[in-house]
Amino acid sequence: MNPVFSQRSQRIESFKAMDLLKRAAELDAAGFDVVHMEAGEPDFPTAEPIRRAAMKLLEQGGIKYTPAAGIWPLREKIAQWYRRSYGLNISPERIIVTTGGSSGLLMLFALLTDAGQQFMIADPGYPCNRQLLRFLNAEPQMVPTAAEQHYQLNAQLLEEHWEESTAGVLLASPANPTGAELDPETLAELAGKVRARGGSLIVDEIYHGLSYETPSYSVLQCDDSAYVVNSFSKYFGMTGWRLGWIVAPEASVPSLEKLAQNLMISPPTLSQYAALAAFDDETLAILETRKAAYQARRDRLVEGLKALGFEVPLLPAGAFYVYADASHLTDDTYQFCWQLLEEEHIACTPGLDFGSYRSQSFIRFSYTTGLERIDLALERLKRRFGQT
Repeated sequence: MNPVFSQRSQRIESFKAMDLLKRAAELDAAGFDVVHMEAGEPDFPTAEPIRRAAMKLLEQGGIKYTPAAGIWPLREKIAQWYRRSYGLNISPERIIVTTGGSSGLLMLFALLTDAGQQFMIADPGYPCNRQLLRFLNAEPQMVPTAAEQHYQLNAQLLEEHWEESTAGVLLASPANPTGAELDPETLAELAGKVRARGGSLIVDEIYHGLSYETPSYSVLQCDDSAYVVNSFSKYFGMTGWRLGWIVAPEASVPSLEKLAQNLMISPPTLSQYAALAAFDDETLAILETRKAAYQARRDRLVEGLKALGFEVPLLPAGAFYVYADASHLTDDTYQFCWQLLEEEHIACTPGLDFGSYRSQSFIRFSYTTGLERIDLALERLKRRFGQT
């Protein structure tokens, strides 16, 4: 018998970067030397102080369920991080520890969006945002953005595209796939426009800490009613630990905790206790050194891509991605990326993963690999284009 699946599940599209990652792993296993520039996963190992904290807990054997909102010491540590980084006094009560940033986004969409409603999102944007909304029988309201708008929503775009069914707006700064940031003035103006329409504002701050020219600016510095989602995966380099957090208005915490109880039971216990060491001075010194390495990689990759004829309309201000225009090379970057993987053993992600606006022209290159590997990828691209 053929199984009958829900319409909801059939509306969910594949995550193209993960499809490429799967095939790249198969090529690795077959003995090919693949340069991995497809995933947003730091190549650095988890910082040693975090690993030590995890091993200490394992030796004690204390792996039990925790409260659904996370252990109190970690919620306190995150609150202290907001004081240290942004000068904000955030009560630990407002912080919900989550199983990665993805579960945080799912919980917030579930809290703020009913079936048939829309959430406004910049196109291009992180792929899973669209799928999470569809999973809830809501709709992503994709708004085309270009380099002229820094690939971000602004007040004019919000006013032009707001509809009766719009429940709120999701922003990301720094953003995936472009590395673009929102300046404080634009962020404050957007927050005011959303409030005036009775909508909800979520800001993805998952790449905070990885801003290269100017410090990261949190929406909570201009709008205490906004929802923030963050993660230990990017700046803190804990991708496989599946740990993140939400900062929410106090009145919404009981509802979020109820969702967490039912969707997650609790965040991973080992990861939570390990993350207590993520904010130690010893760890932060390691992370800042790695941040400097990312910036050097960014500069090397941007320079190399431009020399090959790629256009990089906007220098990434943060995160660890370059969103490059390859329209002089192909009118179908989806097929082109698969060809690069199979024939040149370079794994990168097509623009189709991130939306539909000019997606056939763009490729995202992740610089989460070392300078030698970036140079190798550039040499292979030169060979591909007959420039060697």
